[in-house]
Amino acid sequence: MSGSLSKGLGKVQVSLKWDPSPMGMPDNDLDIIAGTYNAEAPHGKAAYLVHFDSRLSPDGTINLNRDSRTGAGFGADEVMTLELDRLSPSYTRVVVGVAIQQNGGRKTFGDVPNTGVRVVEGYTELVVDDFAGVAGATAATVVEFVRDSRGVWECHRAVRGFDADPEEFAAVMGGA
Repeated sequence: MSGSLSKGLGKVQVSLKWDPSPMGMPDNDLDIIAGTYNAEAPHGKAAYLVHFDSRLSPDGTINLNRDSRTGAGFGADEVMTLELDRLSPSYTRVVVGVAIQQNGGRKTFGDVPNTGVRVVEGYTELVVDDFAGVAGATAATVVEFVRDSRGVWECHRAVRGFDADPEEFAAVMGGA
């Protein structure tokens, strides 16, 4: 998404929405997860993760601003802000995904109504998806940000489904 005159991406926002489960059913609980990878292991283990239990990166450049456990509310249920232009040069890749908590039985994206993810920089939409292509999955990567040889951040749509709980997904999401 960057051209020859592009400064690359700066501050990016990922927003996630879904509808609550019907009354009496286990809650629909989806979570945004970001994994940051360094140049030595861009597809290995994440240098660090940002998610519902660790909402801020060590350097403050990635922040889970809003976390929902039910999908009840207006607009986005979860929001994560990534300040790519402030990330240390040692980090060359960030993968953002979504995992469904599996409390009360197996749920897939096809089981959760009105799911949607939107990745924007300012007013520019970078990725928009409803997870229909990964309806049978319990987790999915959404977008990959990669720093090129000039140090410019680029966005790559990366919607891929996984059959994994949030912990398993966090361990394998960067391997793709």
